[in-house]
Amino acid sequence: MSTGDVELRAYRFALDLTPAQEQQIRQHAGAARWAYNHALAAKFAALDQRQATIAALVEQGVDPKAAAAQAPKIPTKPAIQKALNEAKGDDRTGADGHCPWWHTVSTYAFQSAFADADTAWGNWLSSITGNRKGQRVRKPRFKSKHRSRDSFRIHHDVHNPRIRPDAGYRRIIVPRLGSLRLHGSTKRLCRALDRGAVIQSVTISRGGHRWYASILTKAPTATATPSGRQRAAGTVGVDAGVHHLAALSTGDLIDNPRHLNHAHTRLTKAQRALSRTKKGSTRRRRAASRVGRIHHHIAEQRATTLHTLTKRLATGWATVAVEDLSVAGMTRSARGTVEQPGTNVRAKSGLNRSILDTSPGELRRQLTYKTRWYGSTLAICDRWYPSSQTCSTCGARSKLRLSQRVFHCAACGLRLDRDVNAAINIATHAVVAVASDTGETQNARRDPTPTPAPAEQQRQVTDAGRPHHTGAATSAEQSADHLKTARQPPLALVS
Repeated sequence: MSTGDVELRAYRFALDLTPAQEQQIRQHAGAARWAYNHALAAKFAALDQRQATIAALVEQGVDPKAAAAQAPKIPTKPAIQKALNEAKGDDRTGADGHCPWWHTVSTYAFQSAFADADTAWGNWLSSITGNRKGQRVRKPRFKSKHRSRDSFRIHHDVHNPRIRPDAGYRRIIVPRLGSLRLHGSTKRLCRALDRGAVIQSVTISRGGHRWYASILTKAPTATATPSGRQRAAGTVGVDAGVHHLAALSTGDLIDNPRHLNHAHTRLTKAQRALSRTKKGSTRRRRAASRVGRIHHHIAEQRATTLHTLTKRLATGWATVAVEDLSVAGMTRSARGTVEQPGTNVRAKSGLNRSILDTSPGELRRQLTYKTRWYGSTLAICDRWYPSSQTCSTCGARSKLRLSQRVFHCAACGLRLDRDVNAAINIATHAVVAVASDTGETQNARRDPTPTPAPAEQQRQVTDAGRPHHTGAATSAEQSADHLKTARQPPLALVS
C-alpha cells in the first residue's frame, strides 16, 4: 500500500575495477574536488567584494539595508557553471581557456560538486544567522587531495536512464565509465526497480583500498504493517551499553565484539610507522594508506554488526523501545581547563573510546528507518528516566556504581543483570505510553513535542518507573515527579 509520498533508498556495492577504470574514476574524483574548490573560491571572493562594497556605501551615508541590496550577490551554482563554461573554451587542447582535461570527465561530476558547494555554503550561513538548529556549522573548507575523501556523484535523465544494472546481476552501467564489475549482486536493486523504483544518481567513493558505488533510488512510500509474528512478540526493550552491545528485555545479552580493541595492536603499529615518515614522501603515502585500510575494515565490521542487530529487532517485535541517549554528553572529555583540570582523564578517555566503538547513535538511526520499513514502531524513552536504578519487579530505586553488573533490590530481593533490568524497565515504560495512545510526537524537525500522557498514567510511569504502583508517594516525590513530567515528555513514538 502506497501513501503517496516518496522514499529515497541507496544500494551500496563494492567495485571490482580494472587499472584503466580505476584511473578514470580517480580523474572524476579529482575533477569533482577541483570544481568544489572553484565554486568555494568564487563564493569567498564575491563575499569579500560584497562586504567591501557595503562598507564603502555605509561610509557614504547609505542606509545599511539599502547598501546590502546594492552590493553584488553571492554566485550560486548556475552562475558559477555558466562562468566556467565561458572560461574553459571549446578547444580541448587547452589553447583557448583553461581546464584542458574537462572533456574527459562527465559534466555531472562538475554539476554535483557545484551543488555540494551550494549546500555547504547555505548550511554555514543558516548556522551563523541562527536559522539552523544544532551545533554551529563551521566555515566551508577547501578540499585537499591528501585529506579529503575521494568521491563524486553522477546524475542522469530519469526519462532516459543511463545508470542501470547490467544483465547477470554483477555489473552496473555508468555514463562515461561504462560497465563496472561488482563484488556483490544487484538482485535486490533489480527487484526494487521491478516494483517501481527509479534510479536517481550514483555516488562513487573510496573507502580504504576499495571503491564503492552507492545507487540512489526513489520509490513511492509503502505503508508496512506488523506481521503476526511481530504482534505476537509484542514489545522489546533495548538497553545499549559497553559491557554488552545491547541487552534485551527478553533476557538476551548481545555480546560487544569490540572491533577497535581487537585491531588495537595492528592499528598502533601502523600509526607509529606513519608518525616516523616524512611529510610528502612516498613512504608516508603508503603508511597512511595502511592506516586507512585498518580504520575502514573496523568501520565495515561495526556496520555489519549493527545492521544485523537492528534488522533482528525491527523484524522480530511490533514495538522496539530504546533510550534517548546523548552520545555527545556521554563522551565529553574530562580534561577540564588549566584553572580547573579534570580528574581520571585517562580512564574517561578509554570509556569514551569504548562508547563510540559501540555506535549507540548509529544504532538508533538504523532503527528509525528500519522500523518504518518492516511495520514496527520505535518508542524513544526519556533520557532522564532512571531505568538502570529502578527495580523492574517492585519499582524501588537503588543507586548503582558503574562497576556493579548485578542489580540487587533491597526491597524485594530481586537479583538480575543490571542491563537486562534496565531493558525490562524500558519495555514496561513503552507499553504504558503506547497504551495511552499519545499519537504523533515529533515535529517537522523530528524533535519530540511535549505531548504528555494522561495525568494518572504520568503518575504511574514517573513514580519510580513502574506502571502499576499503588503505594502512596510523599509530597516531595509528587512535586519532583510533577516537575519532571511537565518539563520532559516520558516517551516519543516513531511509527
